[in-house]
Amino acid sequence: MTADMNTDLDTAQLPPPAEKSARALARARKRRSAARFWREYRAHRSGLWGLAGLILIALIAICAPLLVGADSQSVTDAPGGALEAPSGEFPLGTDQFGRSVLALLVWGARVSLTVGLLAAFLCVAIGTVVGIVAGHFRGWYSTVLMRVTDWFLVMPTLVLAIALATVMSRSIWTVILAIGVTTWPTTARLVRAQTLAVESRPYIERSRALGGGHRHIMLRHVLPNVMPLVLAQTTLVISSAILTEATLAFLGLGDPTITSWGGMLQDAREAGAVSAGDWWYLAPPGLAIALVALAFTLCGRAIEAVLNPKLGVAR
Repeated sequence: MTADMNTDLDTAQLPPPAEKSARALARARKRRSAARFWREYRAHRSGLWGLAGLILIALIAICAPLLVGADSQSVTDAPGGALEAPSGEFPLGTDQFGRSVLALLVWGARVSLTVGLLAAFLCVAIGTVVGIVAGHFRGWYSTVLMRVTDWFLVMPTLVLAIALATVMSRSIWTVILAIGVTTWPTTARLVRAQTLAVESRPYIERSRALGGGHRHIMLRHVLPNVMPLVLAQTTLVISSAILTEATLAFLGLGDPTITSWGGMLQDAREAGAVSAGDWWYLAPPGLAIALVALAFTLCGRAIEAVLNPKLGVAR
């Protein structure tokens, strides 16, 4: 009797066959979509080059302690002389403290990528929420949100970021916040336009007729349809965020206790590398910033072309 009751309870806890079948179909559909996306993405050679470059840079940043050692940033235990030219021991020369520029470049990849990713996530999150809400709710809700968006849009992004970074404490989180809260308007306008297009489709009217509320429509119907646009926009925003972080660090508004590519340029300027012609101190961080920004841009263009073939982006 007890065994039968336990069996009945176990059977009652199992999902019905129809629900299991629906979940299996959903998983299979997602796998097919991912496989189709990757197949179309591989057709874009520039996107593959960008992805390969990002993977390589990410691996270098993750393995920085193993590649160059944790003490390579130390000023007191610097292994070389001040501003030594490239040599066998120091392939990219040394800075004004005698530290290896190559080691600093590897450590700087961590900070630049972290700031770029987190700032882009914050920017896209704010822009997506504002865009969906402004596109879904009509009337004064949309008017107020769009006027605020327009105000941020016409104001120089770098000036706003400098103002925030100046009044707040100098840390990496201040830089991330300054970039994130000043670069979201473009994403908001794009998402709002896509939201208006989605909500004009017949199935949205059917969902409302069946009793679907605002939250259901925004989360279950609008958000999945704007996510491809958000994904493509994210890859483009990351490159802009990395450039902005480098600019803030070059202006002396970054965290002085960490090593970043923009901070290396600032240190090189203060050390007189520009007037002295010490190119090995200036060129590596500048090229690294340009290459990472280019790699993210190539990936973003390839993703955008896959998700929207009407753009006709060259392969």
